[in-house]
Amino acid sequence: MGCTEDDPRRHGLRGGFDRAAEDYQRTRPVCPPQLFDDLMDLAKLEAGDRVIEVGCGTGQATVPLAERGLAVTAVELGAELAAIARRRLTGFPAAEVVTCPFEDWQPQGPPFDAVVAVNSLHWIDPHLRYAKPYELLRSGGVMAVAGCQWARPADADRFWTDVQEDYRAVGFEGCPPPPPEQLGPRHLPLEAGSLFEEVASQRYPFQVRFSAEDYLANLATQSGTHALGEDRSTEFLARVRHRLETLGRPQLTATFVGYLTVGRRA
Repeated sequence: MGCTEDDPRRHGLRGGFDRAAEDYQRTRPVCPPQLFDDLMDLAKLEAGDRVIEVGCGTGQATVPLAERGLAVTAVELGAELAAIARRRLTGFPAAEVVTCPFEDWQPQGPPFDAVVAVNSLHWIDPHLRYAKPYELLRSGGVMAVAGCQWARPADADRFWTDVQEDYRAVGFEGCPPPPPEQLGPRHLPLEAGSLFEEVASQRYPFQVRFSAEDYLANLATQSGTHALGEDRSTEFLARVRHRLETLGRPQLTATFVGYLTVGRRA
């Protein structure tokens, strides 16, 4: 549910994550370590290789990339998000965070070995999503697109079915999450075909355990919630909070499917 890739509200909504940066850092799911290991292997990256990360948020992917020895330049629109990412990267001198819209950022120095976008590429202007990474990369460099998709398995706790009533009550856009088996690998779109040759597309089912409070905080950071506007988002969060309180504020197991798509510069 929420903003589509070419939604004209994109520019307004993408700045909303900065309003609750600490909640974003604490509650956003992080792709499994295996995804980052596979990214290194499939992209043929080695320690010391230079990487651009598009929209790093608070560093959920930046830290795993830096831990694998990559020299990461992370470009982040939100000042509060970027500040947290810098704090988390203190022990990695080869990593830096630039506060700037990716569309406006102008690099210096030689071309890069890879461009990585995790849960962020859909926020970039469509005409630059693949064209600008192409321009930033050396010949044979790679673009890796990854992220986490919400899913709802058949044996999920009843809360995940019942809470859909709260989504419908406020006119939340979109559809309920599908079962994980319906979320297959994601491929590069036609618009990228003349620029990148797809070399791999993989999926990574995983689960995250939330406290009731952390789930509510996560929900408040989501773009679909922001898109409701102040009054409806307040009503929506109050409805979900009431539902959780009537259940005794349970721990919630959320299901996700991570995805990784790697393309090599043509």
